[in-house]
Amino acid sequence: MRTDMLRKTALTVAGLAFTGGAIAGPVTTAVAAPTGSKPVSVSQDRKHGERELGVRYEAQPNFYYCGPAAARNALSVQGKNIDVDGMAQRMGTTEAGTNSINDITPVLNKETGKDAYQSVEIRDPKADDKQTDKLRTDIVTAIDEGHAVVANIAGTATDTDGVTHSFEGGHYISVVGYRDNGNTVTIADSANPTQASYRMSVDNLADWIATRGYTA
Repeated sequence: MRTDMLRKTALTVAGLAFTGGAIAGPVTTAVAAPTGSKPVSVSQDRKHGERELGVRYEAQPNFYYCGPAAARNALSVQGKNIDVDGMAQRMGTTEAGTNSINDITPVLNKETGKDAYQSVEIRDPKADDKQTDKLRTDIVTAIDEGHAVVANIAGTATDTDGVTHSFEGGHYISVVGYRDNGNTVTIADSANPTQASYRMSVDNLADWIATRGYTA
């Protein structure tokens, strides 16, 4: 099944508040943590079941680059500075988007220099407990190893602040941290720089990924 990126109209609306009607970019900024928490930075406090990686965030420059942008943000936690246009070419990204998480995994592995990433599909309309548990484990393992996770999502999900994020046509995001032993995750989202970072329960994230997949 084709896993297209978000529709042009959805991202145009998302970008209105920041750009005055068009996506202008890339926009580079430090990712701020959600309200009431510390900034997203390298943290290795495993004693309290949390860790977050430092992200050199860039917003996607157009409506169809969320796959390359999510991968670029994910690789930035390793200190890598990747040309997003070259990455998009390698992923086969077009105005229809990036077809599948399986097109992103090989690019991430090439840039990391080893087979650190593996694609995982959640084909069901809603994630079951086993799939959610695997996602939690995969995120914790990847973050502990210093790698961000990239996820292909679709539909609407609510973050821990009660804010809804809707991408009915599909979207790609980076998962750059976790807390509460992986029950809550930190997301870097290239779609809208005014919502560059937010947290979400892993249960909500798993259902957001459902019918698509992630790479960790």
